[in-house]
Amino acid sequence: MITLRGLTKRYGDVLAVDSLDLEVRPGRVTGFLGPNGAGKSTTMRMVLGLDHPTSGRALVGGRPYRELDRPLHHVGAVLDARAVHPGRSGRAHLLTLARTHRIPDRRVDEVLEQVGLEGAARRRAGTFSLGMSQRLGIAAALLGDPGVLLFDEPVNGLDPDGVRWIRELMRELAGQGRTVFVSSHLMSEMQLTADHLVVIGRGRLITDAPLAEVLAHSAWTAVVVRSPHPEDLVAALEAEGAGVERPGPTELVVTGLGMERVGELAHRAGVVVHELRTRDASLEQAYRELTENAVQYTARNGGGR
Repeated sequence: MITLRGLTKRYGDVLAVDSLDLEVRPGRVTGFLGPNGAGKSTTMRMVLGLDHPTSGRALVGGRPYRELDRPLHHVGAVLDARAVHPGRSGRAHLLTLARTHRIPDRRVDEVLEQVGLEGAARRRAGTFSLGMSQRLGIAAALLGDPGVLLFDEPVNGLDPDGVRWIRELMRELAGQGRTVFVSSHLMSEMQLTADHLVVIGRGRLITDAPLAEVLAHSAWTAVVVRSPHPEDLVAALEAEGAGVERPGPTELVVTGLGMERVGELAHRAGVVVHELRTRDASLEQAYRELTENAVQYTARNGGGR
């Protein structure tokens, strides 16, 4: 488990991370989301001891990273897929890491096969594509068979098959009881991968909740009713405290009530219903609602000066 307690990081006058309190639990994929400049990478770097907090603590399994004996056995991470000596082969890079942690050579070959790089193991890392570099970084993260894994934008450079592979791998690792903490800007992929979401903005925690809960509380989530006489249902819906919009002459969009309750009210009111369905929010829509006041860098549309 990853535990953050009052985690804060300042760079001069810039407050990059502001008193984060968080527990990233095992057995699930936790998506780490936020706008550019929100503090995601800084937070991950502090968990790994690469940056020192101004105040507060970041713990892995109850201890700071710097106190872990042979840390690759506890934590695996991919923060920068290109952080490999370009003149070394992929296998040589992993062997170097393995021997610093007394990991047997056979484990290197196992993880190369696991990530699909066994055929390119002796090529220089400097010749790897970004997607191949991502796979090598993931192999390094898996090398010590750790219980905690951190991935920062792990699908960058991967083709569609590679994206599906890393999604299935992360879910498999979580299913084994490991802690999987993944940062991404790809909302559609996070919606397919994550069980739980942590969203930050301007260094502060915005939400820490299951994915299903985040989507259910989105204003975009609604019940759509199509009827030849929808006006006969409006009063009954509003009496139950529902929000009602009428985008077309035969359609209502209802918020604040579930589909079953809307159907019951239509039946009670004697309203003929031609369509009754739930309009589910996408994670992108829910995310934009959550972060609309936390975006630090905003570009203007158009080509004017």
